[in-house]
Amino acid sequence: MHQTDSEPAIRIRGLRKTYGSQAAVDGVDLDIARGETFALLGPNGAGKSTTVEILEGYRSRTGGEASVLGVDPAHGGLDWKSRLGIVLQSTGESGAFTVREQLRHFAGFYPNPRDVEEVIAAVGLEAKASTRIAKLSGGQRRRVDVALGIVGRPELLFLDEPTTGFDPEARRDFWQLVRTLKAEGTTILLTTHYLDEAAQLGDRAGVIVGGRLVDVGRVHELGGAAARVPIVRWRGADGLVHEQRTDEPARLVASLVADLGGEPAELEVIRPSLEDIYLDLVRSHAGTEHAGTEHAGTEHAGTHSVGATGPTIDPTTDAQEALA
Repeated sequence: MHQTDSEPAIRIRGLRKTYGSQAAVDGVDLDIARGETFALLGPNGAGKSTTVEILEGYRSRTGGEASVLGVDPAHGGLDWKSRLGIVLQSTGESGAFTVREQLRHFAGFYPNPRDVEEVIAAVGLEAKASTRIAKLSGGQRRRVDVALGIVGRPELLFLDEPTTGFDPEARRDFWQLVRTLKAEGTTILLTTHYLDEAAQLGDRAGVIVGGRLVDVGRVHELGGAAARVPIVRWRGADGLVHEQRTDEPARLVASLVADLGGEPAELEVIRPSLEDIYLDLVRSHAGTEHAGTEHAGTEHAGTHSVGATGPTIDPTTDAQEALA
């Protein structure tokens, strides 16, 4: 049964994933609205990929509740899977097929796929459509990954580090493709290390540290208003570096100059950037939260496979990675 438009595309409550006594995901609560583009940020090992893999139905959860397009992903069937698009960090697709052949093969498993030639054009591979995937560059293979993720016309698209290996022009083209998908009503969950990408594409973003979601909001509001207050920094007569946050940095500087009889040494006014705020969020919670426990190899090490039941993700790596 398909959910109503008023229900969130993704809803998770108290989501947990543990490996022995260590929690890779530790009580995450999150709603993502239908048609929203949500960027999930966090350092390596923070729990991003584990969270996303649970939502994709690839990895089991230890506790909590999850609903994706109205279905518990732990029990999602073929109909539910056909409504998802997944772009992994690396699919490991066979290079024996040409780009066009691979896309046609995958398109056949979906009830209402996009036109293959339109998809090839959308990812900028018209000149390589008849080239075997094995002969493509790394960046071109990444475009094939994206094409495979969108050819099924998904209601919900998972993008895991989608522009890794893209040059600046290709990244810009990809951003425009995502905007087009959003305009069509596609819900998108994006994980990325690029803050500018999150700012360009995300309606909202969340920061996950140590398996916990520590902040959620519009990208340019992360950290709260206090995190954006300018900082005045100077070296005092005592030889120590002093700093003070203030909404009126010009007034504070004037006061310092008047009190000291001249401009203090090493005076600077710092206006925190999005990167500064993000790094402060990570650092401030890294000391109080447990370290993330995503093991090397859990970053979407599964691969697409195609069988009689359509595209799936090989679950055999799950136990292996948990024991790594």
